[in-house]
Order: sequence, then C-alpha cells, then structure tokens
Amino acid sequence: MTRKGRLEEIFSRALYADDPFLYFVSYRDFDSIVEVPLQEFVLLSENFSVIPASRIAKVRRGNETLYKKSGL
Repeated sequence: MTRKGRLEEIFSRALYADDPFLYFVSYRDFDSIVEVPLQEFVLLSENFSVIPASRIAKVRRGNETLYKKSGL
C-alpha cells in the first residue's frame, strides 16, 4: 500500500474530517502568490489538473501553517 503525500493527507482531512471553510491554499500564479479558500481551490484546480500540486506554496488552517513549500 502506498503512503499518501503530505498535501493529499491535509486535503483529505480538511475536506472529509474537518471544516473545509477554515482552510486556505496559496499557490503560484505566474510571478505572484494567490491565496484562496480551500473550496475555491478545489473548483479552480479541477482535481489538480489545472493547478498542479507542485504550484502549491502554502496551506493554512486559520492562522496555523500546515504546509509550506521550502524555498519560498
């Protein structure tokens, strides 16, 4: 059995075991970083086909940072 990646784990927990409205995703859009609520990101990314996971810079729940891409 393969282990879920850290982002997959955070998204799964947020969408199915927690309140997804508390989560925000920051992603690279050309030369800037855009932050949107998790629900909006899921619609925009079309299940990571339009916005791949490699462009995600940060995921936070309220003020707590759950994931931050190194080098940013």
